Amino acid sequence: MSEVSTARIAVVIPCYRVTRHVLDVIRRIGPEVCAIYVVDDACPDGSGPLVEREGGDSRVRVVSLAENQGVGGAVLAGYRAALAEGMTVIVKIDGDGQMDPSLIPDFVAPIVEGRADYAKGNRFHDPAGLSAMPSERLLGNAALSLINKLSSGYWNLFDPTNGYTAIHASVAARLDFDKISRRYFFESDMLFRLNLLRAVVVDIPMAARYADEVSGLRIGRIIPEFLAGHLRNFGKRIFYNYYLRDMSIASIELPLGLLLLAFGVTYGVFAWGESIHSGIPATAGTVMLSALPVILGVQLALAFLNYDIFSVPRRPIQRRSGGSGG
Repeated sequence: MSEVSTARIAVVIPCYRVTRHVLDVIRRIGPEVCAIYVVDDACPDGSGPLVEREGGDSRVRVVSLAENQGVGGAVLAGYRAALAEGMTVIVKIDGDGQMDPSLIPDFVAPIVEGRADYAKGNRFHDPAGLSAMPSERLLGNAALSLINKLSSGYWNLFDPTNGYTAIHASVAARLDFDKISRRYFFESDMLFRLNLLRAVVVDIPMAARYADEVSGLRIGRIIPEFLAGHLRNFGKRIFYNYYLRDMSIASIELPLGLLLLAFGVTYGVFAWGESIHSGIPATAGTVMLSALPVILGVQLALAFLNYDIFSVPRRPIQRRSGGSGG
């Protein structure tokens, strides 16, 4: 018997305006799952009551929220319910039919086998399937993936806003739910929080599927929120990992590199302005006094990035926290 088949697997489905799809999503969830938590996020269409009336699956538990909490708040409510019932692995899928429930074993496998603490989907793994993704989402997710690598520290991951995820219950229990972003920044913020725990995260290839669902994601509207969130998380991660909890050569490379770069650029701009004002060309010494700090600063910054890239967590914390695969 496989480890996937013996694990207590739960599925969390946050629901908000998904009444056209959620029943079909539930029907397609395989027998490897022992509990399905449908979280009615104060849905105006009555997703929760619909599932209670027509769900027809004894594994389903409806969790109703009095006020809309956003996707993050709904998922965390599902996590709490799954943890209270002693589940081993908690999978999150959307109720709009974009995510194929048949992939659940693929997401659970690396966790129950002890190879990872958290698994997430990656729609960019197969370039041939990207034609199904709207261009706005394709470009937006590609840009956010690069920014997320910097802020989360998971340089091995792509498609950070992908909401198809699975997490070991012992790892979920160590997260501070009150600090995690509740809305569109939820998936990105989860990666940041997981990095602070030094959790191992892996990508699971999946196809991009779009049907007749209506997305609430508007790239132009969320850019300021995402940029602010990533900038804040980057600063916190660097401080926690390189100065508060530990120090290494990288702890020196980053500030020294930035200081040299700032000095070189500032001095160079000042010298260039003086040269323009006086009409006298800058001397070789002046040029070198500006160029050398810039070159050294860039080299030190790249050295820090190289150290950071090779510092991606590789030892699952579920083992250190007493978690098991079954």
